[in-house]
Amino acid sequence: MGRLLQFSDVHFGVEHADTCAAALDYAHAAAPDLVLVTGDVTQKGLPPEFAAAARWIAALPGPVFVTVGNHDVPYYDILARLFWPWRAFETIIGHPAHDHEHRGDGLMVRGVTTARGWQARLNWSKGAIDLDQTRRAAAALAAAPTGHLRILACHHPLIEMAGAPMTGEVRRGDRAARIFAEAGVDLIMTGHVHVPFALPIQRGDGCSYAVGCGTLSRRERGAPPGFNRVEWDAHAIVVTAVAWIDGRFVDHERWRLPRRQDTRHVETRPALPDVDAAMTAAAV
Repeated sequence: MGRLLQFSDVHFGVEHADTCAAALDYAHAAAPDLVLVTGDVTQKGLPPEFAAAARWIAALPGPVFVTVGNHDVPYYDILARLFWPWRAFETIIGHPAHDHEHRGDGLMVRGVTTARGWQARLNWSKGAIDLDQTRRAAAALAAAPTGHLRILACHHPLIEMAGAPMTGEVRRGDRAARIFAEAGVDLIMTGHVHVPFALPIQRGDGCSYAVGCGTLSRRERGAPPGFNRVEWDAHAIVVTAVAWIDGRFVDHERWRLPRRQDTRHVETRPALPDVDAAMTAAAV
């Protein structure tokens, strides 16, 4: 059985200090196979915010995988926003903005950038995804060993969740979601909307899932601060939204997601009933 923790939208600069400190304790006690941070580690991309985020990330138990969010661009430096939007993130946080990859025991994660320094539309906080980067990530994940949990990590949800407090409006998001589903990706894990969710992606075989994470900042949108704990075995993925309630973290919501079974391979073929034994038992 595997376990990972997903944090997102910590927004250092407006972080919820108590939950950030408690999250470190929780992470060390949970001993996850991976800690995933899906973007918006800062509020305005300022050097002190990046420094605080880097200290917090360094205090997490490794390995740690971090993707960029739309708040991780230099908010006030227009030249940097236009020409090198991820330089501060990559330099201070120490994770690449593009084609990031993690391979672990029974797990593979690939990162894709959905945030942009600027766009040809008024709201630059919305998402956009490059289909060439999508295809590279999908091909890498499809080639993961049989039985590995395949995760695509990005900041904006590629498909919208009904009732969410805000939208990602990811350009080419629907096409990307289809590519990932057809490649056999198990989870597309995102942040941005600040509320947790887990739902099937209605593409491919229906066994790819969109998983959204809450926030550890004071920018709450109708849900308490929190994060996700994801546990899996050969047959199911269990996503638990852990929430900060009455000064402590508690399991708040849970989704059980059936895993696709690759019947082409003996090692992942689902167990079949013993027909002869069942008929004998029925006769008795």
